[in-house]
Amino acid sequence: MSLIVQKYGGTSVGNPGRIKNVAARVKRFREEGNQVVVVVSAMSGVTDGLIKLAREVHAAPDDREMDMLLATGEQTTIALTAMALHGMGVKAVSLTGAQAGIVTDGVHTKAKIANITPKRIHELLKEGNVVIVAGFQGADEAGHITTLGRGGSDLTAIALAAAIKADLCEIYTDVDGVYTADPRVVKAARKLEEISYDEMLELASLGAKVMQSRSVEFAKKFKVVFSVRSSMNDNPGTIVKEETRKMEDVVIRGVSADKNQAKVTITQVPDKPGVAARIFKAIADAHVNVDMIVQNVSASGHTDMTFTVGKDDLPKARKVIEALAKEVGATGFACTEGIAKLSVVGIGMRSHTGVAADLFEALAAEKINIQMISTSEIKISVIIDLAHADRAVNAVHKKFGLG
Repeated sequence: MSLIVQKYGGTSVGNPGRIKNVAARVKRFREEGNQVVVVVSAMSGVTDGLIKLAREVHAAPDDREMDMLLATGEQTTIALTAMALHGMGVKAVSLTGAQAGIVTDGVHTKAKIANITPKRIHELLKEGNVVIVAGFQGADEAGHITTLGRGGSDLTAIALAAAIKADLCEIYTDVDGVYTADPRVVKAARKLEEISYDEMLELASLGAKVMQSRSVEFAKKFKVVFSVRSSMNDNPGTIVKEETRKMEDVVIRGVSADKNQAKVTITQVPDKPGVAARIFKAIADAHVNVDMIVQNVSASGHTDMTFTVGKDDLPKARKVIEALAKEVGATGFACTEGIAKLSVVGIGMRSHTGVAADLFEALAAEKINIQMISTSEIKISVIIDLAHADRAVNAVHKKFGLG
């Protein structure tokens, strides 16, 4: 008997028929003698619909109440999935994140898991139940419902797999695994048999929509080996695990484009110690994650400072900068939404040269201008116009021979 955690995303449970398909798959695993914990997302489109509803009521809804509202999406799915299993003669019990023992910090809409007490899950499994847990949510120590950010159901599944010491963790989605690029954008994209935590983490944080980056961080920290596979078929997926020596033979593992980016430029900032710290401390206090940062060479004691944030965080960042720009002596600021971050990722970059040159050549051949550049040991990222994102991904994918 194995203890298995399976996570099903929004498209996998997008309608009653697909929920029944998920239930049938779970039933097969249960009939093979396995204990199964299922983590589900809200049905596709439900979360966006709830956000739209909230903004029709209030232009800037309170974060606590947003968590209370958004958590209902997953709660709908867990109940429906349990009902589908009941209809197939399978014992099943649905649990909210809080009922499953998931305790988070108190940062609403972007909570982090503090600890998990899975006692109730183990008790229900021993009684012969399939346990269905609402992804994306938990509760803080005061009992307030919290959510884990976009893609948080992935984090729920990985964290539960670690907490209950599962033998297997499977992330089911609408694609067969992790590809060298988004197969909806690059027709020649190829599925990978395996990928390292670090490569998967970079791809997830850089716009690849297969996994939430925080869930990959958690998997790496607690050494949770997991597979990414499709809920629509029985094809083998992509194994995500610790890197092995042979992985370095592949220079570039994948190309991604994050289209959910925005750029902020603060002009004529006084070039003196403490100013940058003051700016980015205020942004951090607003729970806004800053990604790429570029500061121009100082001229006449002033400099321009440019950084990127997630497009969803731009209103918060704008509010902070509006209040802070004059205080630090800047002459003004500008916000831009029409950008994308294109990245190439691969642990083989550590031991191979010429990657940056090939990337820039591919973009130059397409006459695509680069606005910002950022590098790490296993990735190179550039900011380009959003309108060129798909064309750029195809060109770079072809340049590195990933098809």
